[in-house]
Amino acid sequence: GGWFPDQDPRYRDADSLAMLARIRAQLVADGWRIDHTDSTIIAEAPKLAPFIPEMRRRLAGTLEIDFDRVSVKATTVEGMGAFGRREGIAAQAVATVSREHA
Repeated sequence: GGWFPDQDPRYRDADSLAMLARIRAQLVADGWRIDHTDSTIIAEAPKLAPFIPEMRRRLAGTLEIDFDRVSVKATTVEGMGAFGRREGIAAQAVATVSREHA
């Protein structure tokens, strides 16, 4: 919420890849590089497996890293809770970064 507050109308329906590109640019400007990313999407529907290669390609392009350094997985909660009732979708992501050597 510090960079893209959900209460700020400028970010309503914003392009998530454009926001990711902005974060990447700031990391690089601060002397960091992105080594790897790992994302998990939790949803009962739609089935995301057919879309994962394209998601990885677009993330890799935006982050300017190799395709094989981007992981995207999808899972369900087997019908349990709000996600199981198809009331929402969740995503979790982590990135490994390291300092660029001067």
